[in-house]
Amino acid sequence: MIQQIADNPLVVLPWLILLLPLAGFTVLCLFGDAMKRDKEENGAGYIACAMILGSFAISVFVVTKLLALPGIGGGEAALRFFQPNLGKEGSYADGLLWIDAGGFQIPFSLLLDPLSAVMILTVTGVGSLIHIYSLGYMAHDPERVRYFSYLNLFSFFMLLLVLGGNLPLLFVGWEGVGLCSYLLIGFWFKKKSASDAGKKAFIVNRIGDVGLILGMALAFHTFGTLDLFELAEAAKNLPYEPIRAAGVVTALCLLFFLGACGKSAQIPLHVWLPDAMEGPTPVSALIHAATMVTAGVYLVARLAPLYRISEGAMLAVAWTGAITAVVAATIALVQNDIKKVLAYSTVSQLGYMFLACGIGAFGIGIFHLFTHAFFKALLFLGSGSVIHAMSGEQDMRKMGGLRKQIPWTFATFAIGTATIAGIPFLAGYFSKDEILLHALVRERLPLFAIGLFTAALTAFYMSRLFFMTFFGQFRGDHEAKHHVHESPWSMLFPLVALAIGCFVVGQIHIPEFVHQAVRSPDEKHLLEPEWFPYAVVGTALAGILGAFYLYIVYTGVPARIAAALRPVHRFLEEKWGFDLAYDAFASRVVWGGSSNVLWKKVDAGVIDGAVNGSGTLASVLAEASRGLQRGYARAYALVMMGGAVALLGYLLWRP
Repeated sequence: MIQQIADNPLVVLPWLILLLPLAGFTVLCLFGDAMKRDKEENGAGYIACAMILGSFAISVFVVTKLLALPGIGGGEAALRFFQPNLGKEGSYADGLLWIDAGGFQIPFSLLLDPLSAVMILTVTGVGSLIHIYSLGYMAHDPERVRYFSYLNLFSFFMLLLVLGGNLPLLFVGWEGVGLCSYLLIGFWFKKKSASDAGKKAFIVNRIGDVGLILGMALAFHTFGTLDLFELAEAAKNLPYEPIRAAGVVTALCLLFFLGACGKSAQIPLHVWLPDAMEGPTPVSALIHAATMVTAGVYLVARLAPLYRISEGAMLAVAWTGAITAVVAATIALVQNDIKKVLAYSTVSQLGYMFLACGIGAFGIGIFHLFTHAFFKALLFLGSGSVIHAMSGEQDMRKMGGLRKQIPWTFATFAIGTATIAGIPFLAGYFSKDEILLHALVRERLPLFAIGLFTAALTAFYMSRLFFMTFFGQFRGDHEAKHHVHESPWSMLFPLVALAIGCFVVGQIHIPEFVHQAVRSPDEKHLLEPEWFPYAVVGTALAGILGAFYLYIVYTGVPARIAAALRPVHRFLEEKWGFDLAYDAFASRVVWGGSSNVLWKKVDAGVIDGAVNGSGTLASVLAEASRGLQRGYARAYALVMMGGAVALLGYLLWRP
């Protein structure tokens, strides 16, 4: 049963969740110059933190009330959404009409249901901790006012994306987070690598956006609506015969999935995310681990009723996710930059989420999205604490033995590593276990095998990162060792909070909570084979022990393995050749084609040739006709007489 609660006093609160970060951005834009006068003043950070904390507090209150409603916490099935009231004639009498072009009407409506509730808690909760962390991390940056204004603007657009009640409004948030991603990745724009990374992210995401725009056009043509709730309902009653409907829906879902691949960094549009590590580390945690990159997963889950109609689209989602997961995991094996390892880990874990959605376990995919936000934000912020301790150094080959100098960072990072590796009783184990179990029970054995193999790789490369950073002898120079220090508590508090979250969030039954929103059967824990838990835990322990022996016990072996498998090692270092292929395409096809073909041949040869030829022809004709324009009256009289005689002759002797 669907119940509108537009008359409920709670209707205003989702708007406050959305608008508080926008208010923070506006204040920082208007009064930011005044806040820059005192170099040690962090007023901009306090304002930004207050706004996102306010959104988080309201989100908790709203979700608590949502849980208390019938059909959410228990009872009959129900969805709750905030939308302008429709009058009897179908007009938006009491609501805000955003677009009105002929018969095409789009309201500025917010949709609040269990799925969007999970997302706003993730965005505002993890986002609040990252804002607080930034107070310490960016304390001495002269442009921190600009930085915090960007964070608040990003939070606004991300909340708009997950609360938007229709596809055009979702698209505004979608493009907004893309803009903020560009601004934050290139925050230190004076560094060429940062500005190039920002441009790369912006361009690659535009490719995915083409799919989203075309998908919206096809959805409106097919169903006559862009409202997310109405699209889910319309999936039950397609306007076409079954065969044609399946083809149309497949095309529609693949277009939307192209957009999701761009935003969530799936093969072949994954190349922007590792380079995005050029931005400040809190940006990596907020945008490229916990929130923005999960927007594609949210879109697919939101449109789950459409995806279920198309088996082809579901297979495309599942296999793209599985291939992305294993490819990114293999690349992470050979990375030496601490943030690059985590970046490829993010790509791999996003592949896990799409694998879950592709096998029909949409609630499990959102569950992994939720747990991933905590442990990956913890790992990114932990890496930022390590980088802070190392005075900006990110190369793990110059680290080692840091556990004694930065014990709080070490302890929290250990929890994050164990969580992503899949150690029992931690959040990552519960969500990853469910994905693999659904793949097994639903007889998707190749996908299960890929997922299990990727889990082993994940445990190995994350343990490699952990051991290279915190164990063994310090491998940096003497001066760097002298300056190693623990982070301030403004940075450690979020690490501790996220570490606690890694123990807690896995106990929250997200699949059972969101199954109404994704129109799926209640995805409760399936009956698993007796051997299954041992296989999952054994895989994780095998990866950890393998890294322990190679990087703690037999430290010389990795170099010998790399030398023996040099072609494979080089292939992985070159990231499976994706960047080389894109660079070749850009230089030879785009640049070479533009300069050699479009410019020199088409523009200069054909177009300029046609224009210049027209001018030459006009000049020749003008030169030939100059004899008729001498300026003598007798010549003009003779021409007039000749014309008159010709006309008279025609009139006298015509048939």
